[in-house]
Amino acid sequence: MIEKLLDLYRTLLEGSSMSEKLTLFIENATVFIVIILLAFIADKLTKRILIGIISQVVKRSKNQYDDIFLKKKVFNRLAHIAPALVINGMVIFLIDAPDLVNVIKHLTEIYIILISALVLDSVVGAFHEIYLKLPVSKGRNIKGIVQVVRIFIYIVAILIVISLFEGKSISGLLTGLGASAAVILLVFKDTILGLVASIQLSANNMVNVGDWISLPKYGADGDVIDIGLTTVKVQNWDKTISTIPTYALVSNSFANWRGMEESGGRRIKRSVNIDMQSVKFADDVLLKKFKKFSVLKGYIEEKNSEIVKYNKQLEVDDSLPVNGRRMTNLGIFRKYLELYLQNHPMIKQDMTFLVRHLQPSEKGLPIEIYVFSKDQAWANYESIQADIFDHILAIIPEFELRVFQNPTGEDWRSLRE
Repeated sequence: MIEKLLDLYRTLLEGSSMSEKLTLFIENATVFIVIILLAFIADKLTKRILIGIISQVVKRSKNQYDDIFLKKKVFNRLAHIAPALVINGMVIFLIDAPDLVNVIKHLTEIYIILISALVLDSVVGAFHEIYLKLPVSKGRNIKGIVQVVRIFIYIVAILIVISLFEGKSISGLLTGLGASAAVILLVFKDTILGLVASIQLSANNMVNVGDWISLPKYGADGDVIDIGLTTVKVQNWDKTISTIPTYALVSNSFANWRGMEESGGRRIKRSVNIDMQSVKFADDVLLKKFKKFSVLKGYIEEKNSEIVKYNKQLEVDDSLPVNGRRMTNLGIFRKYLELYLQNHPMIKQDMTFLVRHLQPSEKGLPIEIYVFSKDQAWANYESIQADIFDHILAIIPEFELRVFQNPTGEDWRSLRE
């Protein structure tokens, strides 16, 4: 059909008084304009009709996954191939212009290859987004692998384009690249290391987006906001962004606080130093005072009864403090802390719960609180911890104990007075 129309048009042109060259030029120009118009029409029809129909079908569908393909513009990019196919198929009708035909065909083929690469890139992106919506994606970050697949797509596209220009097969190009493998490995060192690291991080479930990690070597302490092929981005608590090489998470040690977040508790591990010179046995007057503490009354009576019974059995001479068993103000204070924390509404009772002595030193005797807060939010956690130690520091004098601290200027001033 097209050939008959061309023959008819050629006959009309030859019947005029124009020269042969001018006739040929007008014929080719007309064919070229028609090809461009057809390509333009094909582009508009594809985008407005085909893409419009697909968009309506996708929007009406209850399946959410096809919406992702529409969002990633898979169909829009695919539509760009239509005009290129029209040009590539119609360019053969240009008369006596083999060089021009070859150039146009090569350009359209390159265009189709590049558009195909973009389409595949969108498809990979769509599948990645679908994967992120699946339950299996929790704890399995594959962004680095996805980036490698995308790089591979574009490398293959570039190799095909080069093979079209050079007139060589892709296998021949790969053979030539093999000779410069050392240079390629040097150039893509970070990419290769990142790929291996991404696979290890994903396979071992070491870190995911949203995890709180600490990596002091790189000044990182905050939430992971992105895991790429070559870099991991961490938003620190001061809102700065630390960029860490992906392979650094494999080659260096780092702390992942995910376990703490999943446990439902956050550790409080802090101590207060007691002046050891203030530790003493609790006499009857002091015990009578402690019995007025509602939280200690039962403990004091029970413990006192136990000690009296023990001393009687051994016929201990209790006129001297060195004989028998006695309660101390420090021991009662430790028990008070245990009972106080057991009754605290924000302390988890089903996790590690300790009130203990640490090694005495020249700075006194540390009494350490080792418990877990129910609230993991940083601000709330710090508030709970501060409230507990506010109370401890305020209550210590009631047990006739003193907090140890180095002498200050005020201490020296009071001595001179």
